[in-house]
Amino acid sequence: MILVTGATGLIGSNLYKTLDKRIFDVKGISTKDGDLTDEKFCNDITKKVDVVFHCAAVTSGAKVMEDSPLSHITPNVVMNARLIEACRRNGVKKFIFMSSSVVYPYTGAKPNNEEEFTYGDIYEKYESVGWMKRYTEKLCETYSKFGMECIVIRPSNIYGPGDKFDERAHVLPATIMKVVNGDNPLVVWGNGEDVRDFIYVDDFVDACKTIMEKVDEYSIWNVGSGVGTQVIDIVKLCQELENSNNEISYNRWAPTMIPIRLLDVSKIKNELGWEAKTSLRDGLEKTIRWYKNVN
Repeated sequence: MILVTGATGLIGSNLYKTLDKRIFDVKGISTKDGDLTDEKFCNDITKKVDVVFHCAAVTSGAKVMEDSPLSHITPNVVMNARLIEACRRNGVKKFIFMSSSVVYPYTGAKPNNEEEFTYGDIYEKYESVGWMKRYTEKLCETYSKFGMECIVIRPSNIYGPGDKFDERAHVLPATIMKVVNGDNPLVVWGNGEDVRDFIYVDDFVDACKTIMEKVDEYSIWNVGSGVGTQVIDIVKLCQELENSNNEISYNRWAPTMIPIRLLDVSKIKNELGWEAKTSLRDGLEKTIRWYKNVN
């Protein structure tokens, strides 16, 4: 059996949907099913499970992370520790943890590779969530010594159908909302020059399944498109796709995060033969279509 936590979130919902039910017995759980910080609940849901995709996490956008950084620490640390211990206790064979690129030190335009985990301090605005993710990665490394295959995935910026399109939205869904809703002027937080690696959710889920099938030991994998894009280029591309020419303005006092974050994705390409297939234009077009259909 495969267990997917966070099954109503962006990663979990798309992963659950695409896992072949003809081959796998798949179970998805979310907050409506129970509390992952509860030891008994974690123990109950991991019985007779072979593989766990741990996609659940308490997350938010830049403003919440700046205003209340501690909101990410306690629930995530408790949840992650109790779930991985329950997996060990119940004989789960493979535990796949969705980490984050925030564990990396700031390296400017140089893409981070999987070996740069401990070579520098976490970027200041990411310290709370970054140390939480680093701690859980170390838990994975420790528990892998007890016979459970623990695998860490460090995604770039994932987007697509099923994302949060509300006040908690990250930059890309927030931009889509503003463009589709006809905001005029369309306000960009910061100067629009921040650079991110955006990966469409279908590509990311495909990478997760490839890792599940081909990797059987403790290891860390960057997953991204390998392409950096400025926020302002996202805004302009969304406007182009929606035939919008509304004015763009900049709120330079609004909270923003790291100026540039790129991932080196050569390991997954060279060792597993995987790379992203969806162009940014195609992914945005699909996401905008989905957003308009559900709103």
